[in-house]
Amino acid sequence: MGMMHRIMGFFGLAEEQVVEREELLEEEVVSFPKKGKNNVIPLQQVKSNLRVILCEPRTYEEAQEMADHLKQKRPIIVNLQRLPKEQARRFIDFLSGTVYALNGNIQKVGLHIFLCAPEHVDVQGSITQLENETN
Repeated sequence: MGMMHRIMGFFGLAEEQVVEREELLEEEVVSFPKKGKNNVIPLQQVKSNLRVILCEPRTYEEAQEMADHLKQKRPIIVNLQRLPKEQARRFIDFLSGTVYALNGNIQKVGLHIFLCAPEHVDVQGSITQLENETN
């Protein structure tokens, strides 16, 4: 009957049925998600891989190791009190660039202590400092 229906449609005899089918198709439109970058990370993956790294570097050369942790999506807390002031500044500059490149976040959480978090880690709140602390 499919061929007969097509022939009748060609001559205009089955036009009403075609209109009804088009109306049904319009009602059944389903939107599919757009293809592209998916920023959703499965909870199982986050649960098994989430680890906070605590570090207390003694030389500037350890900055690359900290950046590697960030590239592996691990947040790090860095205590810079054992570094000379100039090296600590260079260390933070290096980590700031790494965090920026990874769309992460860096915050000072204490005197010489910084939290560096990759993109998938949300950091909320802030810590106020006392006025008599020296930076």
